[in-house]
Amino acid sequence: MKITSIKTFLVPPRWCFVRIETDSGIVGWGEPVVEGRAQTVAAAVDELSDYLIGKDPSPIEDLWSVMYRGGFYRGGPILMSAIAGIDQALWDIKGKHLGVPTHVLFGGPVRDRIRVYSWIGGDRPADTAKAARDAVARGFTAVKMNGTEEMHFVDSYDKVERVLENVQAVRDAVGPHIGLGVDFHGRVHKPMAKVLMRELAPYKLMFIEEPVLSEHLEAIPELAAISPAPIALGERMYSRYDFKRLLQTGGVDIIQPDPSHSGGITETRKIAAMAEAYDVALALHCPLGPIALAANLQLDAICHNAFIQEQSLGIHYNAANDLLDYVTDRSVFAYKDGYVTIPGGPGLGVEVNEAYVAERAAVGHRWRNPLWRHADGSVAEW
Repeated sequence: MKITSIKTFLVPPRWCFVRIETDSGIVGWGEPVVEGRAQTVAAAVDELSDYLIGKDPSPIEDLWSVMYRGGFYRGGPILMSAIAGIDQALWDIKGKHLGVPTHVLFGGPVRDRIRVYSWIGGDRPADTAKAARDAVARGFTAVKMNGTEEMHFVDSYDKVERVLENVQAVRDAVGPHIGLGVDFHGRVHKPMAKVLMRELAPYKLMFIEEPVLSEHLEAIPELAAISPAPIALGERMYSRYDFKRLLQTGGVDIIQPDPSHSGGITETRKIAAMAEAYDVALALHCPLGPIALAANLQLDAICHNAFIQEQSLGIHYNAANDLLDYVTDRSVFAYKDGYVTIPGGPGLGVEVNEAYVAERAAVGHRWRNPLWRHADGSVAEW
């Protein structure tokens, strides 16, 4: 079997799919994207295809190593996301060729379903509380909200009070036993993170995500000593070498690699195993499309330290298209009682609606991150 073509599709709302075709007729799909830089990642996939076309798709570890090590410059969001989508598609091909789910090729599943959470916003208390109630009504047992809008290095206490009002509104809406994650989104710098984490202690949070940017790992142990809430980090880290430093620094309780950014199934499996050795939990990052979610669930099936899965069904980014629009079987992600079942079909377990992908790719997208500024005119973290 040989790879005959590699093609990317930019589809709404902000996703990029890759289709790898073989001379046997087997097709594999992956999702290589950096949100806001989809065109750049697609160009990187095209560059990598120069090596891959004509090759046997089965020696995935070797192909991965060549994609990563074959260039003098390596790592970072663009290259690792391009590799990630290709890697997902290669595992999809292998599973389809052998007639088994991808997770079987890693020794079989340790679970048949995994808990999921829903994103509920976070900017206005009334809207966020309603979104939380709606998520619980749909069966979710855990939700995640943005904790704050833009925040300066040292900011006023009225912004702290707004954060507490938002979190209190959600707690009042859903009660004490629904899991509640609060995402600082890297918008908060260490001086204010210390204040917020101390003030949020009474709310019994499931986790606090990205209390500071990943560039500031040295601050995490100090912040961990302030708050009883577990600290989650890692969606903006891209390789086992990035996570090595995080795990060695300590203080993080949950890692959040994104298998569409962190080198795909091959690399993320290794990252998860490293974290397990440090007794650190895994909550894969996935605000993306159906192929990405399918790849995530194949990893959740085999990673003992996985405990919850992010997913994008109904989130605000998905205005033009939603998670299930691009698959032929909309029941493939079976949500029930706050869990989703691991897909059992061959490969990644989803069948892509190729005609609809082509139709929406003709529309495409140029999604970009919002640009925020502080009151003094300086650029703020989004």
